[in-house]
Amino acid sequence: MADFIDFTDLSGLACQYIDGEWLPGGGSWDIVDFNPYSGDKIASITVATVGEVDRAYRAAERAQREWAAVGPYQRRLVLERALRAVEDHEQEITELIVAEIGGTRQRAAFEIGLARDMIREAAQIALRVEGRILPSPKEGKENRLYRIPVGVVGVISPFNFPFYLALKSVAPALALGNAVVLKPHENTPIAGGTLIARIFEDSGLPAGLLNVLVTDIAEIHDAFIEHPVPRVITFTGSDTVGRHVASVAAGHFKRTVLELGGNSALIVMADADLDYAVDATVFSRFADQGQVCMAANRVLVDRAVEAEFTELFVARVAALRVGDPADEDTQIGPLIDQTQADAITAQIDQAVADGAQVLLRGTADGTLVSPTILTGLSPDSPVLRMELFGPVVLIVPFDGEDEAVTIANDTPFGLSGAVHTADVERGVRIAQRIETGMIHVNDTTINDEPIIAFGGEKQSGMGRLNGESAVEVFTTTKWISIQHGRTRFPF
Repeated sequence: MADFIDFTDLSGLACQYIDGEWLPGGGSWDIVDFNPYSGDKIASITVATVGEVDRAYRAAERAQREWAAVGPYQRRLVLERALRAVEDHEQEITELIVAEIGGTRQRAAFEIGLARDMIREAAQIALRVEGRILPSPKEGKENRLYRIPVGVVGVISPFNFPFYLALKSVAPALALGNAVVLKPHENTPIAGGTLIARIFEDSGLPAGLLNVLVTDIAEIHDAFIEHPVPRVITFTGSDTVGRHVASVAAGHFKRTVLELGGNSALIVMADADLDYAVDATVFSRFADQGQVCMAANRVLVDRAVEAEFTELFVARVAALRVGDPADEDTQIGPLIDQTQADAITAQIDQAVADGAQVLLRGTADGTLVSPTILTGLSPDSPVLRMELFGPVVLIVPFDGEDEAVTIANDTPFGLSGAVHTADVERGVRIAQRIETGMIHVNDTTINDEPIIAFGGEKQSGMGRLNGESAVEVFTTTKWISIQHGRTRFPF
């Protein structure tokens, strides 16, 4: 694995990976991969065409038949080798995350840690598939319920946490006997795609079981979803694109798992440990420059402690270090591209124009956007109900538990959340009233553990991943009955 990642020449990973071969795309144009901080070109990848989508899916279909017949212990060995590859090359993967995503070193360590845990869980999940024998009202009938792989899975991964969020589907799907075709986001084709192919190639995964297509909807349109081979499509990204993915997939009778946007609320009750709540809020909002679906867009603070919390919070955020993600001291690096930086700046400007009070106003220098804190928003302000994918946070005061719950639920999203209070059981009661798939008492809104079902409600998605939920997604049930003796038929 000496050439696992060669930063002097990334051409080895700037390819399509189809049926075990590293190939140029067949399209007429290139996706150019840029460092979001420096603007330097990392690599150019000629896009895959509709024909290559078909080739990848057909290769996956062929390879999956043999892979499904391989015992789970043998499949587990491949996952264990992939885990060792990540551990052995953590420094190289860190450098790639810093360069391609603009992630800080602390953020890279966080993502790689999540990835390790997910691969470790996938290695175990291969052994946890169980069948059942069920009773029958018919004499002599034996009912067996088998759980079998779905076949081929199409995975569409995002630009934020691309390494981990791709592995979140890829690793358990492979462990459970499926084949995968992965389409990474155009901004992170290596960390979210071809790097993963290299890891599994070096880990002995048979050719065809994992294919990576670097392409764009402008080239392939809906071919990735509409193709007849994949039975499950997993997508992580915006609710707008997720709605389209679900619609197209449903028209072709495909199962989908959608991990979409969020507008999480972190609630600070009057009895909370304010110093700790401030620390949790800073991480919940500004991890990965706020480009996290679980990030706390809104901080709901009891009016009794609003002034004290706000003073502590503003001072803490103002001290965050913004700059080069390669610098060990940097806490906030660049947004993924100029489009994202312009979009978040426009949202801030609109909120201020609508009457928001500025407690801290960040500046924008290219893709570097420093933190902004707003308060005093009108209850009908549109910014309170949308996902903010950048370093801006909204402070909203409330009077009493009921109002906190009402405000928290006043959003079309329902992914994550947090409640800070000295009374843990009160925190649980409040958490139970929040319309969200995940919520945490006295912790950050950003939590993901490999054995816990992960997913949202409302426009934050459909379905769950991780642990037993992954078994449900990436396998299907098959009923085989056996009649011992003769059945008497009515005619």
